[in-house]
Formats: sequence, C-alpha cells, structure tokens
Amino acid sequence: MAYYSIFPEKDSTIYSHPDRLEMNTGNDEILELVKEKGSLNSHYYPSRILIKFKDKDINNVFSKANENKIFANLQLFSTEHQNLSSNHVIEVFPVSESWDEGTGKFSNLPTSSNGCTWLYRDNSIRTTNWTTSEFATNSTGSISSTIISEGGGTWYEKLPVLPNTKLIVSQSFSNADILDLNLDVSLVVNQINNEKLINEGFLIKYSDNIETYTSSSKGYLQFFSADTHTIYPPKLTFKWDDSIHRFQSSAKINGELSVSLYRNKKEYNQNDEALIRLHVRDKYPNRSFTTSSNYLDSGYFTTSSFYSIRDAHTEEEIVPFDDDFTKLSADDEGMFFKLYMKGLQPERYYRILFKHINDDGTEIFDNNYHFKVVR
Repeated sequence: MAYYSIFPEKDSTIYSHPDRLEMNTGNDEILELVKEKGSLNSHYYPSRILIKFKDKDINNVFSKANENKIFANLQLFSTEHQNLSSNHVIEVFPVSESWDEGTGKFSNLPTSSNGCTWLYRDNSIRTTNWTTSEFATNSTGSISSTIISEGGGTWYEKLPVLPNTKLIVSQSFSNADILDLNLDVSLVVNQINNEKLINEGFLIKYSDNIETYTSSSKGYLQFFSADTHTIYPPKLTFKWDDSIHRFQSSAKINGELSVSLYRNKKEYNQNDEALIRLHVRDKYPNRSFTTSSNYLDSGYFTTSSFYSIRDAHTEEEIVPFDDDFTKLSADDEGMFFKLYMKGLQPERYYRILFKHINDDGTEIFDNNYHFKVVR
C-alpha cells in the first residue's frame, strides 16, 4: 500500500480588493480566502488562491504506482482564522491559463507586482491580463459582478475532451469543524497524467454566490503556503493499493503477539524508498523441541493489518490508518510495507504504528518504532 505526497512548485493569493488589484503575494507564508471591506465603501471583496505542482513530480508518482489506480487529494493546512461565519463552501478547479508566482508579500510597502495578481497572470510590467471573456472551450473565469473588477483567474469547468465530465470539487464545513482543506482531485490529476488536461495548477475560491454577495464578510480562512517555515506546507497526496498477502492461512488469528522491526535504519535520506519490515511472533510460543529458535520463525498478521505514520514530536498523523491504502503486505520473509520518504518533511523524527484485526478484535502496536528523515 502506498501514500506519497508532493509539495507545490508555486502558490499565491490574489485579491479583488480595489487597493490590491495589482498586489502580488507569491512569497507570502500564508494563503487566504477572505472578503475584505473596501477602503472607500462598504462592499466586501473576495480573494482566491492559486497553487501548482510540477508535472514531473506528478508523472513520477504514476510511474511508481505501476498502473495501479491512483487517488489524489489536495491538502491545505489551516493556520489562524479570524471572525469566521458559521458555514463555508470552498470550490477547486484546474486552472486553464499559465501564471507567474512572483516574490511579493502582503506586508510589502510598496506592494510588489512582479507576479500574478487579480488583474494580471504575469505582472504589471508585461501586463498579460487574465481572460475575462470569450474563454477557451469548456473553461470560464473572472467574476460576474458590477462591483468587483474582472479578473481573478480562469479555469476549466469540464474536460476539453469529455465535455460532460464536470471538474468542480467542493468542500463544505462549519466554523466548528477542522478547517483544513482536503479535496479529492483524482479526476483532474489522472487527466493531467494522461495528457488530456494541461497542468496549470488549481484555483481555490468561495462559491460564486458567496463571492458576489458583497454585503458581508465570511472572515479570514488562512492556510500555510509553500513558503511556510512550519511542517505544514500544502501537499498533493497520492494513494494506491499495491499490497500483496498470500499467507492468510498462516496468519495469527488469535493470541497475544509480539511485534518488532528488523533490518530497518534509524535514519533515511529524504529521497529513499524504504521497505519497512516487521517481525511478528507469538508472545508466548508453545514449547517444542526444535533445532532452531522458534523466535526466528516468520509470523503473519491477517489481511486486515495496517500501518500509520505520526510526527514523533507533534503527534500529527501524517499517514492515517487507511483500510484501502495502508494495508501491510506479506512475503516469504514476513510482513512489510513500502514508505516513500520524499513525502515526509526532512530533519524530523517519525513513529510507526501498526493495527491488526483478528478473531480477538483490534489491537494497536505502538512500541516506539522511530526513524528520522534527513536531507
């Protein structure tokens, strides 16, 4: 089973506020969805988020999956939110025009305009405007409002080659929920890999009715960007099933078990693809006369066995127990799973947990199996 995460090539927030139409924030540590009150009126103006992952990183994941069906989730992690209203509807679309990230920040004075803004997809020197009419086939963009300036990006609503296939992905939540974004973009990513959709990244926005209602704010939804100095940058997480287990007949269906790791390192380079092996045996084996220790015999979990990865310091669940995508595999040597270090933040310690379900019920094995990822 496999979880594999990649991190953005670039990201930025663009603002429709009249004071920020040409402001670039490509180097800001925060991405935000906000409706700001105008300086000279009582209208509220929305922002949007642009984020892009490299083609070669996406294609590399598909090559590792060996034609297994891939699922992909776009994840953004929340930071400090302010004055949130009770309900939110966030939409994500594949961007249909290229854009420059820029190096500006929200706090810069004077404001920077060397990258994408609400008006321009490159900068205010080259002034390549976002398309606002006569959009490419199956794409749209801008905003339908007499108050808010045209611009704000363009995106595909449907696949150019399959016009009946809608590409919108949305997430609804209240201000009492976990405010991280976790959106299933499997269709878009698979079409990019199949070269049926050009990869210009994703555009994240409020739904149209929220954006164009300019009489009230929704508060500040803020997320860590690729430029954050924390362990929470946005990521695109891929999942697929490559597990193999042909030893169910030998599995431990009851009794107390002892689990340990073997032939595993304490440190891994961030580019390593590690095969993590574990040794499973009866905690109290039956006494028998043999010429070798029965502690060395390979034992097996059932096919209902899974792994999870946590940050050893923060206890953040990096890879959750997933019934579909974190199953343990089994071969002649015992139980194992493959772990891609590229999807983990370097210079951090991590802990491995195991879950086993058999006739006795569900047991979690958390015996301080630690490792570190280094640069």
